[in-house]
Amino acid sequence: MLDKVQELQQYVNSFSATSLEELEDFRISFLGKKGKVTLLFNEFRNVPNDQKKEFGGQLNKLKKSAQNRIIELKQGISSSQNHSNLDIDLTAPAQPYELGSRHPISIVKNEIIEIFSSIGFSISEGPEIEDDWHNFSALNFPENHPARDMQDTFFISKEIALRTHTSSVQVREMENNQPPIRTISPGRVFRNEAISARAHCFFHQVEGLFIDKDVSFGDLKQTLNYFTKKMFGDSAKIRLRPSYFPFTEPSAELDVSCTICNQKGCNVCKYSGWLEIMGCGMVDPNVLDNCNIDSTKYTGFAFGMGIERIAQLKYQVNDLRLYSENDLRFLDQFKNANY
Repeated sequence: MLDKVQELQQYVNSFSATSLEELEDFRISFLGKKGKVTLLFNEFRNVPNDQKKEFGGQLNKLKKSAQNRIIELKQGISSSQNHSNLDIDLTAPAQPYELGSRHPISIVKNEIIEIFSSIGFSISEGPEIEDDWHNFSALNFPENHPARDMQDTFFISKEIALRTHTSSVQVREMENNQPPIRTISPGRVFRNEAISARAHCFFHQVEGLFIDKDVSFGDLKQTLNYFTKKMFGDSAKIRLRPSYFPFTEPSAELDVSCTICNQKGCNVCKYSGWLEIMGCGMVDPNVLDNCNIDSTKYTGFAFGMGIERIAQLKYQVNDLRLYSENDLRFLDQFKNANY
């Protein structure tokens, strides 16, 4: 009997397999219900008493050796099959990961927010679907003002429309807070305009508001001059031209020197060397009174700019439609932007 156990032990030690099927056959032949090891255990009762201890020890050793051999060979076969199933060349250089980038509108918006936050402006937001009061009436728009016409505004109903500016957020701020108020309102706005290189039916704005005692037009000019130089560099120049807005008086348009042609004249600036980037002015007393702020005690200024126009100047993009077409060739150019 002991000779039979030693013979099987030598076979286990030398056994090898190249497939899981071959290994399974070995397991059944040795450890199955009718396997060689199982049959030897059945013969244990026929072993003389003086040999049972040694025989039992050798038999348990054989069984454990067969089990370990099966585990060892199974791991080797599985590892070999995994490597053979790889369809890649492990010696080839690794493919670079494709990194995304922020949209240029988001980049410029974040930069504008950072500039105004550094001088004490908070951030305020509001709904894109607005009622007549917040979008028009509170801002001193007469009932027959052209901006109320369907040519400019996307009306949902007689009293509800897609907001045409983020000035509606400023109204909400004035209604819910007392001066001093110093805030900017970034957001998307909608106007019923023909889509072209210079205009779109939706775009993004940042509007600012500062209300306190003794606020002057000089404060407005210095604030916008600071912003312009931070955004476009110390060489950037500004000019203010008289204009008209229902919610400010006096009102002005702010132009910045064209960074695309360096004031030499191009089709973007219409060969004038200047580009309009925002409207601004002193808050009309009627607007303050509409929002329950004492216009005899407080004054303030407001301004509003299109983010697309700022991005156009900053990155020298001459077609506003590129911002909404999701062309990866265009968007990939902004991967190294800081914001």
